[in-house]
Amino acid sequence: MPRHVGVIMDGNGRWARRTGLMRLRGHEAGVEAVRDTVEAAAEWGIEHLTLYAFSVENWQRPKLEVDGLMRFLANFLAKEKDGLVKNRIRLQGLGRLQDLPNKVADALADVEEATKDGDRMTLRLALSYGGRQEILDGIQKILTDVESGKTKAADVDLKSIAASLYDPSMPDPDLIIRTAGEIRLSNFLLWQASYSEFHFTDVLWPDFRREQLLLALRDYHSRVRRFGKVLDRDPAVENN
Repeated sequence: MPRHVGVIMDGNGRWARRTGLMRLRGHEAGVEAVRDTVEAAAEWGIEHLTLYAFSVENWQRPKLEVDGLMRFLANFLAKEKDGLVKNRIRLQGLGRLQDLPNKVADALADVEEATKDGDRMTLRLALSYGGRQEILDGIQKILTDVESGKTKAADVDLKSIAASLYDPSMPDPDLIIRTAGEIRLSNFLLWQASYSEFHFTDVLWPDFRREQLLLALRDYHSRVRRFGKVLDRDPAVENN
């Protein structure tokens, strides 16, 4: 079982168009997919689940859609709080959270506080998130420390860069799933995904359920993770 699974939730807009609805209805329909995926991941022993909910690029969408998404997000957080507490799931935001509207930021902070003792699974919502921006923000933190004399430029290494990211306690994702037939990372966890396995599915996010998550986990289970090494018993080597 992968310890950490990341999901790029894609296809809400296309799902809405196919059903003749507004794009926001597609995001609303995606709630059931979120709920079922979170519940299944917790049941099956996945320790960390990160959902790509809103990217830094998404701020460029039409204002009407962005405002609707922010209202929807605030309501979603309020509705899901009790369920997360009951299921001992800790929720955390990941990204440039200072960019969020006050109502969303307050709702997020409220759920983070209410679920802080959750010991079953950590659920992260990537909000106003971008992998390049995360790396840039981390480098700027390091430069500030160098300029202030807290550290030396010669001491900067991979560990110090990882420690400067939004959540240094977050393990690298073992598996990243992307829905809706798209085959790209879209600026998601660029630093952390160096050795992640990927699973792509044509299923639109509102139609994604635990059955699709199970297929992704089975796909992951079939992989041989070498991390650049040759294993003592490597099927690929033995077959050759």
